[in-house]
Amino acid sequence: MTVYDRLAAGFDRQRPLPEGVPGAIRTAVLDALTVHPKLIDLGCGAGRIGWPFALAGDDYTAVDLSLGMLRQFAARDLPHRPRLAQADGTRLPFPDASFDGLLLVQVLSGASQWRDLLAEAARILRPGGAVFVGQSIAPDDGIDARMKQRLAHILDEMQEHPYQRKSKEDAFGWLARRGDLTTQQVARWPMSRTPRQFIERHGNGARFSALDPTVQTIAMTRLTDWAQATFGTLDAPTAEEQRFELRIYRLHQRTKN
Repeated sequence: MTVYDRLAAGFDRQRPLPEGVPGAIRTAVLDALTVHPKLIDLGCGAGRIGWPFALAGDDYTAVDLSLGMLRQFAARDLPHRPRLAQADGTRLPFPDASFDGLLLVQVLSGASQWRDLLAEAARILRPGGAVFVGQSIAPDDGIDARMKQRLAHILDEMQEHPYQRKSKEDAFGWLARRGDLTTQQVARWPMSRTPRQFIERHGNGARFSALDPTVQTIAMTRLTDWAQATFGTLDAPTAEEQRFELRIYRLHQRTKN
């Protein structure tokens, strides 16, 4: 069982996307590819991004290591049952050059084996295929950014460093050296954020959940105390604008490293 199996039931509820955003992501992906592309979604989770593809009956395969996440995806009320596969993204059960487009949404930030993951992505893409790297982005000076920065400082003082890996930036560099990049701001939307929401959501985050339970308790207690002193209350709302960015890498050639 992975940490994501334990988080599956409430994962999408704690990380909601406004109505229309998943559909806008699908439109951007399809516009960048052939008329009827064959798509694969690595790290699909419970279908937060993938459900519009399944709803439309696209040639879409969703892959995740977490069986719990895949069960949540399968339980969605969709007229077309999504094609789901439980697999490790670094060892995919698909032949070379099987897909036209590959989605990686909110995957690279915590991927310790990102080189193997991207080598597999390149292997299963057809010539001229594209890797779509998607992420929700909050303001640099927003509640989430300030809370995460403080939590990282607290954990550093405890000699714990779960956020020091820069796999996302390194992976972006790997892709940029092997493909042509275009970037799209697919959607923007207003959000109201509170410190309490961050604590509740981040306490269930994959990298934080992997820490020793005692470390988790101490860190969250210190973060809660800091937030109350800084913001006056854990429920102080802050209006922010969030956006969804899609980075499209059209690979020059298949490569294994």
